[in-house]
Amino acid sequence: MLALSIALSALAQQSLDILTISGRYGLPQSYDDTYTQKATEAGLFLGLTAPIVLSEKTIIYNSLNYFYFNVQGDSNIPENIANPINIHGIILRTGLYQKFGNGQGLQLLFAPRMMSDMNNIDGKSFQFGGMALYEKVFSDQLTLSFGAMYNQELFGPYLVPLVNVNWVISSKWSIAGMLPIYAKVNYHVSDNLTVGFSHFGLITSYALGDPAYSGDYIERQSIDLSLFARQRLFGNFFLEGRVGRSFGRGYKQFAGDQKVKFAIPLVAFGDDRVEKNSTFKDGIIFDLRFVFNIPIPE
Repeated sequence: MLALSIALSALAQQSLDILTISGRYGLPQSYDDTYTQKATEAGLFLGLTAPIVLSEKTIIYNSLNYFYFNVQGDSNIPENIANPINIHGIILRTGLYQKFGNGQGLQLLFAPRMMSDMNNIDGKSFQFGGMALYEKVFSDQLTLSFGAMYNQELFGPYLVPLVNVNWVISSKWSIAGMLPIYAKVNYHVSDNLTVGFSHFGLITSYALGDPAYSGDYIERQSIDLSLFARQRLFGNFFLEGRVGRSFGRGYKQFAGDQKVKFAIPLVAFGDDRVEKNSTFKDGIIFDLRFVFNIPIPE
């Protein structure tokens, strides 16, 4: 559920990214075997968030995101293997963020999405999932939430236990994120500049509608560790640059009938699938994003 945790995490902070436009580029990397040419990864993300505040304690959360990944691979890859890889995701998220007394709260979200190469779109291109989190404010500096995210991936049911952290360590340092998916360690140099460390890692799956691939799907995974700098341009507009490295990156192609019984992060039960394509190596990644951010009244 790409970007879901990022936006929800922001609801418990002092500001919210309303509009995000970002581009991603990975330096060319060689394959682990078989091919001699290098593979190049690129991507795009567009995010729009529009929460509706019903009262001081009740918010209807709405968000629409589009993301795209492209991999240009070796020219000798067989015709029955996706090359280039072009996969798209459109995610609608809507639900309730309800605060209660004694610093407690609850987040409930429904998240249908379309994950596809945009060829011959059918029922396999649509997935359904959601998330539930219990929130507890421990102090003005620390808020924690506990829950889980579920999605019916093309490879099978996928459940991610979650811990959402919003911790203001000092006037300069803070940690925010929804582990194990997303986290940021922030050093606030000034009101206009923040630098730090970013982590993002999630598994997603995409239907391949091209007849050449006989109903296969792509399973994408990557753990991205990056250094970042976020600079205010003017008003509430920011420019953020990231440079880092991918770990465990893969765009694995499987037959549509090959699934796992159940999966959680790092573990898949009953996984006897056979990967059709070859994996290219991890490498340096760059990300540049333009953000419109607004403060949230306390």
